[in-house]
Amino acid sequence: MAEERKMISTRDGFGEGLVELGKTDKNVVVLSADLTDSTRAAWFKKDFPDRFFGLGVAEQDMIGVAAGLALEGKTPFACTFGVFASGRCWDQVRVSVAYMNLNVKIAGTHGGISVGPDGATHQALEEIALMRILPNMTVIVPCDAIEAKKATIAAAKRKGPVYLRLGRSGVPVMTGKDDAFVIGKSMMLADGKDVAIFACGQMVSEAAKACGILAKDGISARLVNMHTVKPIDKEAIIKAAKDTGAIVTAEEHTIMGGFGSAIAEVVSGEWPVPVKMVGVKDRFGLSGEPDELFKYFGLTADDIAKAAKEAIRMKK
Repeated sequence: MAEERKMISTRDGFGEGLVELGKTDKNVVVLSADLTDSTRAAWFKKDFPDRFFGLGVAEQDMIGVAAGLALEGKTPFACTFGVFASGRCWDQVRVSVAYMNLNVKIAGTHGGISVGPDGATHQALEEIALMRILPNMTVIVPCDAIEAKKATIAAAKRKGPVYLRLGRSGVPVMTGKDDAFVIGKSMMLADGKDVAIFACGQMVSEAAKACGILAKDGISARLVNMHTVKPIDKEAIIKAAKDTGAIVTAEEHTIMGGFGSAIAEVVSGEWPVPVKMVGVKDRFGLSGEPDELFKYFGLTADDIAKAAKEAIRMKK
């Protein structure tokens, strides 16, 4: 794991990735639904104003325009809050983008409860589930700003629709600039033999803390950064199940149909072992500071460590 632990939001990494793409790929265009600064699309707009389109508070229209641009050979990035991209636009994403298998990239920022005081209406806790069930859709949840930049560039090179889930608050830098990023291939951050912890997004840093807690109790935990939720890295999941016999999943998202469910689907069909899911349990978010909300909803390193011990006890 990288030793540097700067706090940078994944939306910042996305903004940097857009600017780099603007310099290297003339077909990349960016669309924004009146949240240009918040999504960091403003950084691309500043350097490439002729390839930026502001659609106003009209997210559904934005997806339709993005689909049209894709049909004309462009690589559009449609940017808005994740709660709007996945909820308000779901029909347009399903029919105009996923069904048509168009080369549209959707950036949903402000994912999860770490949005904080904005509250339940703006805390996207369902979009991983909503996007991963769509045929042809790739779903990526970067763990830090460095990975978010790489994911943005990789998304532009991947044919077909991609959903990028990004966060608002600063998160620790967990990866290095020279670390490989391959869509569909996970990244092991620490090896272990007693339990495997799979995490995505901001929960990777919490899971890393949990590994430290478990080590003090003599428990060896494998930590896997599963940045791609779809297509998921089945090989890494099956190997972890065989090697450790117990799995924990950690996501800043509902546990119903999301990242943990994706892991469990593979485990149950390939190599059944106990799976404990750490995430939001069938409810909406609340207003509050991110740290307060992580404790309230049970998403802290202590909660992950507790789940790991429970999974280990459930081994046959």
